[in-house]
Amino acid sequence: MRDFSQDHRWLSINTATVRKSRGVEQPLTEILEACAARGIRAVSPWRDQVAAAGLSVISKLVKTHGLELSGYCRGGMFPAADAAGLKAAHDDNRRAVDEACELNAACLVLVVGGLPGALAGKAAHKDIALSRSQVHDGIAALLEYARASKMPLAIEPLHPMYAADRACINTLEHALDVCDALDPSKTGALGVAVDVYHVWWDPKLEAQIRRAGKERLLAFHVCDWLTPTTDLLNDRGMMGDGVIAIPTIRGWVEAQGFAGYSEVEIFSTGNWWQRDTGEVLETCIARHRSAV
Repeated sequence: MRDFSQDHRWLSINTATVRKSRGVEQPLTEILEACAARGIRAVSPWRDQVAAAGLSVISKLVKTHGLELSGYCRGGMFPAADAAGLKAAHDDNRRAVDEACELNAACLVLVVGGLPGALAGKAAHKDIALSRSQVHDGIAALLEYARASKMPLAIEPLHPMYAADRACINTLEHALDVCDALDPSKTGALGVAVDVYHVWWDPKLEAQIRRAGKERLLAFHVCDWLTPTTDLLNDRGMMGDGVIAIPTIRGWVEAQGFAGYSEVEIFSTGNWWQRDTGEVLETCIARHRSAV
């Protein structure tokens, strides 16, 4: 396993981690400046943040600071209640691929979606098998466009608590089944994003990471699972503050040849989003170097 103790060369900041400073939404331009000032070499921005600042502005700033993108958040949300909704999702995902290409991202992360309407509190139906079928078909359609654009797609399985509203792919095994079906030759066009927050509990995790292999391990996200967890979405912990054996999982991933960034992605309404951006980034650097 790589030794991170001497520097933070392989630290990436998912910009959701510092979306707010002292409770106030922060412009992506300022987030990128703060990362660059601390020698953080990689980020993973969210599409809404990029849209607010302007794609051309962010593209220029990324190039000016020599930043790399460990990923781009996010594509997906494929299921819909009707043909018009499916088309809208498809069109939006093609735009996400184009944006990721402009920013030279390592991959476009896919949060695939669940029951249509559930995220807004009113599911159109209860047929999760239908949603999974739409996800399969949506990724298949997007894959051809993404492959032509040379933008890898990374399916991110989410914890089962999100099956209804955010992602009906909930295990690494399921994500890899989709990869096997749509890209059996392991071309590198389709793989997975392993986020420890979502998969740490899975008894099959080590075996499925081996199954993924270097070709399909496209991104690695870290944070921690707090006990008690006060909010299942927005109470993620800083590495080392919870119960996830992060070094163990990173060891499994790197044993397969993954040599990319360790991307910190923390949603924390009550704690880290209430702190100063600089404090959060400095803490990320310290915890990254201590390998917790």
